Amino acid sequence: MLYLHGLGHFYPDNVITNQFLEDLDIGTTEEWILDRVGIHERRTGLPLEYIRDTKNSDPRAAYAFIQHCNARAGAAAARMALDRAGLALGDIGLVISGSSAPDTYTPAESARIAGELGIDAPCLDLNSACTTFGIQIHFLACMRPETLPPYILLVNPENLTRVVDYTDRSTAVLFGDGSAAAVVSATVPSQMVFTNAYGNSKPSSWDKVTIPRLGYFQQDGSAVQGFAIRKMTESLLMLKSSSHFNGNRFIFVGHQANLGALRSVCDRANIAEEHHWCNVEHFGNTGCSGAPAVLSQHWSELRSGDHVAVALVGAGLTWAHMLLNIEG
Repeated sequence: MLYLHGLGHFYPDNVITNQFLEDLDIGTTEEWILDRVGIHERRTGLPLEYIRDTKNSDPRAAYAFIQHCNARAGAAAARMALDRAGLALGDIGLVISGSSAPDTYTPAESARIAGELGIDAPCLDLNSACTTFGIQIHFLACMRPETLPPYILLVNPENLTRVVDYTDRSTAVLFGDGSAAAVVSATVPSQMVFTNAYGNSKPSSWDKVTIPRLGYFQQDGSAVQGFAIRKMTESLLMLKSSSHFNGNRFIFVGHQANLGALRSVCDRANIAEEHHWCNVEHFGNTGCSGAPAVLSQHWSELRSGDHVAVALVGAGLTWAHMLLNIEG
């Protein structure tokens, strides 16, 4: 069990529309994109002119052009989470970050985020690609509460457009940049509580999704799609069967891979459209920040009695789930 005190999100201003991608002349159209992944637009921290002129031909060069590094983007999301939690920077006793494409290998990216915020506290990174937020929650929920500080800041910054090959239509249409953050506690109660946290992996399939160092995102699309739908459905059905909802809302938030995959999960798990929260159609796949950012965007809509099932999948291959209960 882990208490949630605040959530935050951040997206850069530059918008990659389907028309922009069509104009890149990479063999795609808006109709093809919507039919394939259901995404209308995504955000990027890169200048649109840079993508148009170079198609990101050298992903190493993109780091010099990014307008929001992971530290600044993650800090922006963290400030929103802290404000919603009603906490000051000095209240945070531990900072944990995780990203599918970190800016630095040394130091830990959490240290750069804490430095950007002005937080002096222990820092560490805990990454598991797109399941990072779920694994962070699972990791902390497994620890003895008395060993943890009162408040912990989790940050998931993702600037994935830097590692996208914009000559490859299969990946160019998918990804956007976005960041999310959460303030949690194992000892200080709140109205919102994470329960049923779980994480696992299938390392024999690690090569199905990769981002080589200073390289492009790569995946076995059909294999990953099938895995994602299957594991999110299994997680969702497990959470539904193991809880008593007494007529209250049961809401699903999944990994924001693409709209088709999420709708398939909803169909298989009998989730009504009004109980499915997503943002992939407007922001694309933003890696590990996707699901917590959806929760953050619906922060004001959460009400007493709600149960929010979060089901995630990612490279590794990994999967994770948890239940967020809103108590009266």
